[in-house]
Amino acid sequence: MKIRALDVSEANSYIKRILINDPILYNLRIKGEISNFKLHSSGNVYLSLKDQNSKINCVVFKSDYNRSLNLENGTKVIASGYISVYERDGSYQFYIKNIEVSGIGNLYIEFNKLKEKLQKEGLFDYKYKKPIPKIPTSIGVVTSPTGAVIRDIINVTKRRYPKVHIKLYPVKVQGQDSKEQICQGINFFNKKHPVDTIIVGRGGGSIEDLWSFNEEEVARCVFESKIPIISAVGHETDFTICDFVADMRAPTPSAAAEIATPDIEELYFKLDNIRGRMNKSLNNVVEYDEQKLKYTFTRIKTILNDYIINNKIYELDKITERINLNMENKINKEEMNLKNLGSLLHNLSPLKTLDRGYSIINKEDIVVNSISNVSKGDQIEVILSDGSLDCTVDKINKKEV
Repeated sequence: MKIRALDVSEANSYIKRILINDPILYNLRIKGEISNFKLHSSGNVYLSLKDQNSKINCVVFKSDYNRSLNLENGTKVIASGYISVYERDGSYQFYIKNIEVSGIGNLYIEFNKLKEKLQKEGLFDYKYKKPIPKIPTSIGVVTSPTGAVIRDIINVTKRRYPKVHIKLYPVKVQGQDSKEQICQGINFFNKKHPVDTIIVGRGGGSIEDLWSFNEEEVARCVFESKIPIISAVGHETDFTICDFVADMRAPTPSAAAEIATPDIEELYFKLDNIRGRMNKSLNNVVEYDEQKLKYTFTRIKTILNDYIINNKIYELDKITERINLNMENKINKEEMNLKNLGSLLHNLSPLKTLDRGYSIINKEDIVVNSISNVSKGDQIEVILSDGSLDCTVDKINKKEV
């Protein structure tokens, strides 16, 4: 007789009943090291327990979680609980009811030792952190060519700042030779194909998966890089040595792309604001200079009026006064000379002679100075000092020599 085909949910439910009814699996104690530790917002805890060869996924419900234990990746514990199936996904999990801390895992001890060593050497010091360029022309990415990291970086970069060039150096991000390849990628961009910024990253994983980024060789390579490096390793809750040494740590690869690139729309907005402020500033400068120029011209005009022109007017008045004084003195002098000359001329004048009792004889308005100029019977005029006489020549007496 054939058994009917079961639905997937029926099969998962049947497996769950078998696991729950198993006396060992329903009352199980497992020892191991915690990795992939995550405290969900609901209060439930999700983690993995692992040893050197294997791991098992675990769940601790909120009501069973003891926060005072301060559990974290690398903590060695002994967990008590039961195995069951999460029917929706068909995956079995260890549901932990109680946890006892037994120690810290070897990898976690190595992590802390290297962290303390490099911190003492100053590799984490802020003074060595190089600034991330604001507007890069090229970004180098050291990561797996097939993972989601490079796709996320490309997508975010195209959206935010499509002008930048993305250069991928493909590497293994875990396993054998991965640390050497990561260092080769960093050196490649530093020595052969320079870029503005380097992003070193990979997706999330356990402490073993991320261990290549906890290697001392990688840490020193990141520190010695002349190009700023953004570390984007794992999820937001994951921390590696690479994160501490890098110039900037990003919680995710997408966040690294956002840190490395500006938002082009925001740049355009800022440029418009700057352009507006520059225009306003230039207008203010022009208006200020115009007012200053007007004030200068007014001052020049005032100075010309108050000092130069007024001084010249004053000087002109002084010159005019001197000219008038000189002319007046000249006139007075000439007037005095003229009077003296007049007196002299008057003394020599015939009129002066007339005053002394002499007379002047005119014949037809011609002065007679000789008897030869008149004849008997001529009409003559005798001019005296107080008048004249009209006479007729009756006789001419010639002077004996």
